[in-house]
Order: sequence, then C-alpha cells, then structure tokens
Amino acid sequence: MTVEAFDAVDVIATKRDGKALSREHIDWVIDAYTRGAVADEQMAALAMAIFINDMEPREIADWTQAMIASGERMDFSTLSRPTSDKHSTGGVGDKITLPLAPLVAVFDVAVPQLSGRGLGHTGGTLDKLESIPGWQAGLSNDAILTQLEDIGAVICAAGSGLAPADKKLYALRDTTSTVDCIPLIASSIMSKKIAEGTGGLVLDVKVGSGAFMKDMSKAQKLARTMVDLGTAAGVKTSALLTDMSTPLGLTVGNALEVRESVEVLAGGGPADVVDLTVALAEEMLRLAGKSDVDVRAALSDGRAMDKWTAMIRAQGGDPSAALPVAEHTEVVTAPESGVLTTLDALSVGVASWRLGAGRARKEDPVQAVAGIELHAKPGDTVTAGQPLMTLHTETPERFARAIEALESAVEIGGDAASVPESIVFEKIS
Repeated sequence: MTVEAFDAVDVIATKRDGKALSREHIDWVIDAYTRGAVADEQMAALAMAIFINDMEPREIADWTQAMIASGERMDFSTLSRPTSDKHSTGGVGDKITLPLAPLVAVFDVAVPQLSGRGLGHTGGTLDKLESIPGWQAGLSNDAILTQLEDIGAVICAAGSGLAPADKKLYALRDTTSTVDCIPLIASSIMSKKIAEGTGGLVLDVKVGSGAFMKDMSKAQKLARTMVDLGTAAGVKTSALLTDMSTPLGLTVGNALEVRESVEVLAGGGPADVVDLTVALAEEMLRLAGKSDVDVRAALSDGRAMDKWTAMIRAQGGDPSAALPVAEHTEVVTAPESGVLTTLDALSVGVASWRLGAGRARKEDPVQAVAGIELHAKPGDTVTAGQPLMTLHTETPERFARAIEALESAVEIGGDAASVPESIVFEKIS
C-alpha cells in the first residue's frame, strides 16, 4: 500500500483558508488526482477553493508544470525549421486556424496545431475539418513529425498522453461551475501548449459577448498570466486581444466555415477573417524570427492554398470534394430599416448550436451542415424585410428554438460609428 506524502483534506483546507499552496502540495495533488488517489469530490472542493481565493503567480506556474509532468512532452527539435503555434480562447465563427496554419507554413515555419472539438456555443476546429470527405483528425506522433517536415502544417487531435491531468480536471470543472477561473483556465491552456513542444505561441484572447472573457480587464489579466507562463517555460509567447462582440466572418457552423476558409485561401473572403488571419500569421512568424515577409501576398498568389491542399490530402481528405449542404434552410429578415448596429455573437453562437452545429456534452454528435450564414454585419445599412441570416440544419424541428435564441441578437438604428475599427484591440508580450 502506498503511503501518500500529503492528505488531500489538508491541501484543500490550506487553499480554503486563503493560503498559498507549496510546490510540493501542488506536485502531489496533481499526480495523486491523475492516479486516482485524490477523489473527484476532493478535487472539486480544491477547484472551488481556488476559484474563490485565487492563486499567486508562483502557484499558477507550479500548477501548470505539475500538469505538464502528468504526461508526455512532444519534441520538435529534429525538424529542419522553427515551430510556431496559435491558440484561441474560443469564439463564434472562429475558423482562423484553417487558413492560418497553411499560410504560416508557406514561410518555412512549421505549425503543429493540436486542436479540439466544440463544446457549447463555441465551435471546434476538428469538427469543422471533419466535414471534408475522408479527413482524419487522429495522427500518431511520428505521423505529426513527418507531416510537419514534409508540408509544414498539421491540424489534428491532441494525443491523450499530453497533460492527462488537464483532461480529467477540465471535465470536472465543467460540472462544478469552476470553469471561469483565470488560474485554472491559464494552466489548462498552457500546460497542453507547453507540453506540445512548440517554440513560439501566439494566444488569440477573445473579448466580448461571444467570448469566454466578456470584459477587457479580465481578458488582459488572462492574456498576461498565459504570456508569463509561456515565457517562464522557455516558449516565446505573445497574445493578441481580439473582438468577439460579433461573429467572425459571414458563416457559423462546420461545413459553412470550411467553405469560407477556402475563400480566404483563394485570396477572397470577409475582411475581418482575412485581417485577423494576417495579424496572427505575422505575429507567429515574428516569434519564429521571420519579420520581413509579405503575408497577404501568399493568400492572393495561391501559395497558402497549395499548402492547404497538401495538408488536407496528407490526412486522407479530398480538398476538391463538394462540402455537405443542409437540406433545410430558413431565412431571418430585418424587422426594420436602418444601420445594423449590433449582431450579438453569443446569440448567434447559441442559435447555431441549437441548429445542430455544436454539442451540449462531449459525446454528442454534431451536424456538418448545421449553422448560420450572415448576410449583413454591424455598420451595414439594411431595409425592412431584407434577409439578415439563413439558418441551416438537417432537422427542421430545431428552427423554432434557434430563432428564439436570435430574438435579441439584432439592433437596428443609430450610428455606424459604434463599430470597432480594428478587430485587434492590443498586443501583450
């Protein structure tokens, strides 16, 4: 029988009473929880104590390192080119990873984009790509390395070996109302990204109604915490705070977002998607030591599209195959004439989720075809009766609840000047 170094009750009491956990406490509790020696209800109590009493920067760094130590670390040092990656805190219509990874790979920087699936109103990159016929999310570590060396970009599922403590704790936080906690969010994201072994990391921290962080001060605090964690672990890290008050681009939903991403790679697409893709690409390249490159040119001259085609083919997908299309659509029209001043990202995200584009539990299936096409964005002038959105689904009985979610999504009236001029608010490095 193993004699444990600490007692979970003592560790919980320390944090409950507002004191800092020692490194030894943290190393033990993460390891013991991963092994099953600390029970779910004990970790739930500790997570709530952290939620209420916060953590010092040193505690967050120790917690992150302990999560990394719970599993394997990937090593890209054998690659012939530097690595740079991006992580988004999640938004509505956030398809940026799809055009971004091949775009950065054009400039001889490898992009190991280990991605996730959607939960709730935010979409998952893997769900989007799985709407491409034949495309496979699961790759072995050897296959990831080979694809990074040959093509320069991979978007795939993170292996179960990376930060397994995080996987367990993430599921627990979801069911105990301890998700919205900066120390736990920052350590969850950064433990996986540091274990992934990338040399550079750009964090896209979303701010606004459709984001995890609704207000600027909390988003700044989260960004600063994550940048400090990455830098301390030897990863060149910076963060862009970007607007998520309105959905990104003109599509929300899996196959719809792939189609729009391909438009961006073909040199077109909505300006906000192009601008954010370019801003993140430039920052990823800067961290990899490549600043004097014309990123936009690689979108317009077909080089990024060539990388995309190679990347999709390497994972069994057919980049020229037609994407699936919904059998049922319904149009939502403008209730009056004027300037569209608000198109609420959260409402659109929830409506898309209710149409079948997202999942309520991680085992739920998603519809490739479900989602929303936007025909106007804030700042546009609209007339009464004009189509504002087209809703797509395989199951028309979902329309009523989706339309309910959109009831307060749209404001028409006033002045277009309230629309933010840039999608990027600030950079933290």
